[in-house]
Amino acid sequence: MSVFRTKSIEASMASAEDADHQLKRTLSALDLTVFGIGVIIGAGIFTLTGRAAKDYAGPSIALSFVIGAIVCGLAAICYAEFASTVPISGSAYTFSYATLGELVAWIIGWDLLLELMLGASVVAQGWSQYFVTLLDQLGITWPEPLGPGSHFDLPAFLLIAALTLLIAKGIKESMRVNLVLVGVKLFIVLFVIFAGIQFINRDNWSPFIPPSQAGKAAEGLTTPLLQVLTGMTPATYGVMGIMAGAAIVFFAYIGFDVVATTAEEAKNPQRDLPRGIIGSLAICTVLYVAVTLVITGMQNYKEIDPKAALATAFSNVGRDGFATLISAGAVAGLTTVVMTLIIGATRVTFAMSRDHLIPASLGRTNPNTGTPVKLTLIIGGVVALIASLTPIGKLEEMVNIGTLTAFMLVSLAVPILRKRRPDLKRSFRVPGNPVVPWLSALACFYLVLNLSIETWIRFVVWMALGFLIYFTYSRHHSKLATGEEEEGSRKAPEVVSEH
Repeated sequence: MSVFRTKSIEASMASAEDADHQLKRTLSALDLTVFGIGVIIGAGIFTLTGRAAKDYAGPSIALSFVIGAIVCGLAAICYAEFASTVPISGSAYTFSYATLGELVAWIIGWDLLLELMLGASVVAQGWSQYFVTLLDQLGITWPEPLGPGSHFDLPAFLLIAALTLLIAKGIKESMRVNLVLVGVKLFIVLFVIFAGIQFINRDNWSPFIPPSQAGKAAEGLTTPLLQVLTGMTPATYGVMGIMAGAAIVFFAYIGFDVVATTAEEAKNPQRDLPRGIIGSLAICTVLYVAVTLVITGMQNYKEIDPKAALATAFSNVGRDGFATLISAGAVAGLTTVVMTLIIGATRVTFAMSRDHLIPASLGRTNPNTGTPVKLTLIIGGVVALIASLTPIGKLEEMVNIGTLTAFMLVSLAVPILRKRRPDLKRSFRVPGNPVVPWLSALACFYLVLNLSIETWIRFVVWMALGFLIYFTYSRHHSKLATGEEEEGSRKAPEVVSEH
């Protein structure tokens, strides 16, 4: 049994018609774009901007966001081609199953699970910090033993529990809540930009790229792997600080790939998925850069509060009322991020259960809600425990390494599928194939090397666990291993030739 056996596109398309594992197609192009914006705008602006500026890049963190956007843009167009060609739930996992083989598909699925579950946990912790800050601004004191940074973060736990129940109820219900909260979030982001401009002190941007220096962010196990491999002097700020910052704030862009996980729930996936993926990324990049320039202009980067950078920036200029409004917006905004990441995690594991790489019973959809309720509750429960029990600040880089690895493999898969299946109808094509996909993979690899040794060690442990599960269970139970015929696969409509 080859671990590189592939699942045909036709079989993947047919699997979507399995009555026990069928999702409802209810999402429009607007839903998908809002979905992407809902998850992209959140952690990057509300929780990571301050820490990355203070510890890594100073005012030049704006350049880190630009670099992150370029890398994501390259990966996004690769995702767009796949999503429009194979509009099936599972995102990169499904794409790679058809091109690189089952083992690589498992690795990507395992990576995506790391990205989405830990991502939801990180953002829930950020939400908890803003929630307690908001209560404090309103004169309400939250008990410290049950707050952010304690042994049990109760606000984060309760948030995830509530969102899990909402997601289990149905994707359209989740999108209605998402639409309202995204509107609130966009208002707050635009408010920060336009209200903050008047408080900018250009002296805070000088030097825009602080001189390179030794720092705690580049010592011991926190040293970027690239510095160890090349023998570079451990440093933060400067050019290396910008690149290290890009590797950190990359977390802020992971939303666009979550859009691809909902491919099976889109009304017109071939047309709407590329629009949702690329459109949400473009809008968010502009907003990100504008916000970082405002925040680093309002106060010296060394004085930024990494816990609630936006709110405290306005408090420091005597606008406490603005700070309260921003905290409220952050609470609403981060809610959508957590919800979207949990949805993404359930859709990836749903696709894996449909292929029997994990038990098929977990992914059965409820006929009333049209969602995999059992899987949603399991994912939500695990995320709630991670968010409430894990120390703050320990998860962000783990999310990034999983994401970048998945992006790298998806990029490499585009020219492979072009060569193997030139007959497939592609509603969107990556320009400059194969050079652009190769550049995307190379850029992702470079950013991965800028992550710390500590992160790499944790990632290796996570992957070892994944390999153990695959070789002891998944390899022997998958549909390709058992030879089980997927419902309708023989008569599946061809994703026919363009000729």
